[in-house]
Amino acid sequence: MKMEKIGEWLFLLGVVIAIIAGIAMPNDGTIIGILVVLGIIVGLLNITEKESVNFMLASVALLVAGNATFSVLPGIGIVINHILAYIGALVAPAAVIVALKMIYELASKK
Repeated sequence: MKMEKIGEWLFLLGVVIAIIAGIAMPNDGTIIGILVVLGIIVGLLNITEKESVNFMLASVALLVAGNATFSVLPGIGIVINHILAYIGALVAPAAVIVALKMIYELASKK
């Protein structure tokens, strides 16, 4: 299996874990650790130079939305906050890896 495909499946696995954990186990440090590791792997394996700008834009939008307060919505709002926090734990490390790769590419081109 190609490395990109592995990264794609790991990203999807991370999103599924984030949704299930956001509903069932809010604020679980072990789940956050797993999502961070998956995010690092996704950032290393899955995002090409061509996809970097779009990925970074989507990451920023997602992380900003994750900081919105959905808890004002009765019942479902708190669950949405937990899900977005877990997805942020997946996406943020991937975004850091991609940002470092982008900076390296910019610095090494002359």
